[in-house]
Amino acid sequence: MKLKQKAGNIIVYSILILLLIYWLFPLFIAILNSFKTNGELLTNVLSLPKELQFENYFRTFEKMNYARSLMNTVIVASIGVSLMILFSAMAGWRLARTKTKLSTFIFGLFVFSMLVPFSSIMIPLYKTMLMFNINNSLIGLGLVYVGLGVSMAIFLYHGFVKSIPKEIEESALMDGCRPFQIFIYIIFPLLKPVTVTVCITNVLWIWNDFLLPLIALSKNEKYTLLLSTNTLFGQYSSDWSAILSALILAAIPVIVFYAIFQKSILKGISEGATKG
Repeated sequence: MKLKQKAGNIIVYSILILLLIYWLFPLFIAILNSFKTNGELLTNVLSLPKELQFENYFRTFEKMNYARSLMNTVIVASIGVSLMILFSAMAGWRLARTKTKLSTFIFGLFVFSMLVPFSSIMIPLYKTMLMFNINNSLIGLGLVYVGLGVSMAIFLYHGFVKSIPKEIEESALMDGCRPFQIFIYIIFPLLKPVTVTVCITNVLWIWNDFLLPLIALSKNEKYTLLLSTNTLFGQYSSDWSAILSALILAAIPVIVFYAIFQKSILKGISEGATKG
């Protein structure tokens, strides 16, 4: 029996190691080639660099205006995620506690909107941004992300609120708390697990999104990190070593963010799985 268990463990760990190599191999190749010259990169992608070209990163840092692009991305992500959490938590709580045909219909609309592909609304969305004069605006782009991501967030909050006993709210209401106070001081702290999940998934989505900023922003000073990386592609030639180093630089803040908040992220996800 022990031999079978050991054999099973070996097979499982072997598969996991192969999957890990499969997922990390492209990242390894990107990091490896970011330290090469263009000539070395185009000659042999898998070879080791003859000499580490750290100037690729310094050149990329200046070309893509890294500090400015990083700040633009942080502004957009902060606006989008914070407002998304606030509105979605309130809406999910109210829709879950209100048992009427109207609330069911509204929640159904939010769920249905999750099925609409982004490609089908790109042109109407851009025209709407022009109409409200929020194109080339970081605040406007953040608000668009709120509108696009709020449906999934409401769906998650709506399901989580159902696991919270309604008697807590009723007792607070009898003690004289108003609905807004009940939400802020009682309900919202209990929503921490799902809030962490919503925060992380949407930060990664906004940070790695390229298409929407490409549509909404046309001024270089408003570019996000990934949009600034696109400026390194030329019509007749491309600096691939600079492009790869730019992608690594764009990924570093997210990796640092995850490393700092790793315990909170894992705790929030595990609590959400237990309570949800």
